[in-house]
This record gives sequence, structure tokens and C-alpha cells, in this order.
Amino acid sequence: MKRVAVLTSSRADFGHLHWPLRRMLDHPALDPRLIVAGAHLSAEFGVTLGEIENAGFRPDETIECLISSDSDIGMAKTIGIATLSLADLLGKMRPDILLLIADRYEMLAPASVALALRIPVAHIEGGEISEGAIDDAVRNALTKMAHLHFTPTEDASRRVMAMGEESWRVHRVGAPSLDHLIQGTLPDEAELADVLGFLPDKHTCVAAIHPVTLQDDPTADAEAMIAALEEVGQIAFCFPNADAGSRWLIRRVREFCASRRDTHLYINLEPRLYWGLLSRAGVLVGNSSSGIMETASIKLPAVNVGERQRGRTRPRNVIDAPAEASAIRRAMEHARSPDFQRSLEGIENPYGDGKAGERIAQILAEAPGHDVLLRKRALPLSGDGFAHD
Repeated sequence: MKRVAVLTSSRADFGHLHWPLRRMLDHPALDPRLIVAGAHLSAEFGVTLGEIENAGFRPDETIECLISSDSDIGMAKTIGIATLSLADLLGKMRPDILLLIADRYEMLAPASVALALRIPVAHIEGGEISEGAIDDAVRNALTKMAHLHFTPTEDASRRVMAMGEESWRVHRVGAPSLDHLIQGTLPDEAELADVLGFLPDKHTCVAAIHPVTLQDDPTADAEAMIAALEEVGQIAFCFPNADAGSRWLIRRVREFCASRRDTHLYINLEPRLYWGLLSRAGVLVGNSSSGIMETASIKLPAVNVGERQRGRTRPRNVIDAPAEASAIRRAMEHARSPDFQRSLEGIENPYGDGKAGERIAQILAEAPGHDVLLRKRALPLSGDGFAHD
């Protein structure tokens, strides 16, 4: 059996890893080993290790590495602590492949350790673009350090190959977060109302606001978004990621929620509950990749604010707005308009069909051995200036 180490560092990535991991556990040729790290073990961010276990997964290893800090220095130190801990863990485990996802800064640690230990890396969601955050540089670094690529869109596949990656290594599988909608079951009204404390409807706004990590002040856009929401009725806020500025943002949102009876803040919503919320809501507002990658599958209008997600492939349900309160309000009004709602009939999500997990498991099972994966070939440049097989 092929031993695959799967690393998750937060609820942001585990929602995407859930179905690939489940399909790997079901595959007779794969032996997945789950490593749980970072924010999953932090009381500040809800100790989501328990949610992983409640979903039926048994972590094989845990790594304490998240610095309790609200600064970029804390982020940098977190990478260092994770690197030290993972060097011992992966040095002992010696998996055949290490599976990583997306663009969180702490993913630089396992990728660097795997490089030094000659462990091939498989990477999910390379080739995407988010020019307004350090995530973009992290994602591209992981792409060049990886040996197998599981991309969400055709554009992403082309970008990965334009970076000089051999075509046989690049597989367009779709975004695995969509698997929850197709493979899983959404909560009924009673369960959703019990967990959320209210039953969302088409008047409900879901707000997902994260620090913008390329800005000197990563929370600068948040005030405009919060101001735009002052006249909105029912609001469900989702906790931000564990980045520099997240603690300030959490305090600010708590203050906002405390002044209103119709506004709720959720530290963590496990994926099926999050999808249940989205499926009944009227609009999503914020700067989360969820608005770009997921909402089209349920025809939910999404207002994307600011520069954090600049460059990502947009489905036509996404409306972009600058980080200005008046512009965000206008975009929300347009998103809720009957004409815009009608325009979403027949929409297709470019991020996939909800079957990424099974594709990823099968490709991992059929992947060549250690020696073949590690020997990446530099492709010659053609007349157009790009590398081609």
C-alpha cells in the first residue's frame, strides 16, 4: 500500500480535504496518515480537532505550532516551529507522498521539510490566483516544490504547465470543497436552526471577512465591509483565518454583533452546516475564496470585496466591489435584484462537479514511484517563450 501523509492546519483547508481523505481511506491501494496541526489545536480558533474526530476521522499525529499572535512576526515564527516539529515527524514516518492543499502560509513548512527529506509532494489547487494576499506567492512556491498537481480549473492547469511542470504531472480534478454538496447530505431546517440559533432565509447575508495579508494594515478593508452591513438585516459572520490582524478583526466583529440582535458570529461551522447556511441565504459578502469557488454551485450571489481575491476565475454570480462602504452596498442591492437573480439560471461552476475526492485518490494510487516523481525534468522553451512537453 502507498502511504500518503495528509496535513491539515485549519478548518479552512480541512473542509477541502474531507472528501479526498475519505476516498483515500476507502481505496485498497492507499494508506493515508492524517497530521493535524496549527489552528485545529488552538482554543482561540475553536479546537477544531474535535470536529475532525466527530466527522469520523482519526488523526495519526498532532503538531502544536500556531503562535498566539496578531502580527506578521507571529506568522513567520509559526512557520519555523512547524518546520522543526515536522522534520522529526516526517523523518520518522517517511511517507511515499505528502498531500498538501492550497495556499496557507504555514504550508511552506511541510513542503520545505519534504523537499529536504526527498518525499514527493502532491498539491491541491495550484495554478489559482489571489494577487491581494501572500497566499498567491505561497501557492506558486508550493507548485514548484510539488511533484503532482491537482488543479481546480482548466485555466489553473495551464498556469501550472506554464511554470514548466510536465503535463503528465498536472490533473484537473475540480475543487474538492464542492464534493460536500454532491457527496454529502445537507442539514434539514430543524438541525440548521438548532445549530445556528435561527433559520436563515433569502434575507440572510453571510459575511466572510479575512485580513488582507499583503497590505501594511491587513484589516484596512474590514471597516468598509462592516459599515456596509450596518443597514442589513439578518447577518451570519464566519470567523476569519488565523493570519496577522485576525484577532483585531474578531474583536471588531464581536463589538458589531453585540450591538444587534439579528447578527451572529460562528467560530467554526463544519462543512455540511456551512453549505446548509449558504443554500438558504440570499447573498455572501466578503473577501473569501468561498464566494468565488463555491457559491456558483447553488446560484448564490456573492459580493467580492477588495483586492484579496484579485485574479481568480470568476463565475458570473460574483460581483466585485472596491473596499468602500457605498460601493459594497450598491453591489449588494444589485446582487439581490430580481434581474440579477434571473441571470443566474443555467450557471455552471468552473471549479468542478463535486467529484474531486475520488479523482485525487485514484491518481495518487496510480502515481509512479518515489524515484520517478522526484526527478522533475526541465522542459525546453519553445518559440512562444513557454516551456512545453
